[in-house]
Amino acid sequence: MDFKLGDKVVYPNHGVGIIEQISYGAVEGRSERFYMLRVAASGLRVMVPHSNIEAVGLRPVIRSMEAGKVLEYLETTKCGSHHDWKHRFKENSERMRTGSLYEVATVLKSLVSLSRTKPLSFREKKMLERARHLLISELATARNASEQIAEDSISKALAKAKLALPPAAEKFVD
Repeated sequence: MDFKLGDKVVYPNHGVGIIEQISYGAVEGRSERFYMLRVAASGLRVMVPHSNIEAVGLRPVIRSMEAGKVLEYLETTKCGSHHDWKHRFKENSERMRTGSLYEVATVLKSLVSLSRTKPLSFREKKMLERARHLLISELATARNASEQIAEDSISKALAKAKLALPPAAEKFVD
C-alpha cells in the first residue's frame, strides 16, 4: 500500500493522522521509504517504514459508505464479553490493536453494554474512552463532518440497540 503527502490514515490505537512527509533512507543496506505522519488528536509524530505498514496496521481512513456500515454494525451486532475482567481486558486490548474500526466498535459496544450491569474498572473506562475517540474521529473524517455529528450518529446507532453512549469522561492521565 502506498500513501501520498496529505493522505489521511489511521494509526491503530492512536487514531487519524496525516502523511506529512515521505523520505528515503537506508536500512540494513537497502533503500527504504518512510512515511512521517502526525496523529491529529495528540500531535504525536510517527515514522513508519514502508515495509512495516502491514505489521503496524497503518491503513487509509474508511470511506463514507463504509462509515454507514460501521454504524449499522453498532445497531445490529450482538456483543458478548468474557466474565473474567482480565480475559475481557486482554481480548479488548487485542481488538484495539488490530486497527479495524469494526473491532473498535465491538469494544465500544461491549463495554457500554457491560457498564449497564456493573461499574467498569478504571482500565476499562479508559479503554471505552479510547474506543469512543477512535470511532468518533474516524467517522468524522470519513464523512467530512464534525466530531459532534459523528458522536450523535454513534449515539443514535447505540440507541437502536437499546444502549446509551455514556457522557465523555474527563481525560485520564496515563
